[in-house]
Amino acid sequence: MAFLFLAGAAQKTIDPAPARMLLAGYGMPEWLVWPALAFNALAAGLLIVGKFLKPLGRTLAMYCLLTSVFHLVPDDPWQMSILVKNWALAGGCLILSASSDQWL
Repeated sequence: MAFLFLAGAAQKTIDPAPARMLLAGYGMPEWLVWPALAFNALAAGLLIVGKFLKPLGRTLAMYCLLTSVFHLVPDDPWQMSILVKNWALAGGCLILSASSDQWL
């Protein structure tokens, strides 16, 4: 799970243009790619070290569900597969949160 968020951070670092285009397409400021990158990297790190798992799982689930909106493009199978991946990942994050006693 951490690898997916780490890969998201790496992708935004190496080539932020696709994420910036998605944001701009929804009328959002393109600079939001940078807080998203930081969040992805921080989340991956916390998952790897196993800290704050209960609140992190809930926060990541919400992040995955909210960002899936950007991939709701029924005519584009690739974008739809990312949407479904985000939903599945959100479910995994909720299971992580429910099964963890790690508030700190």
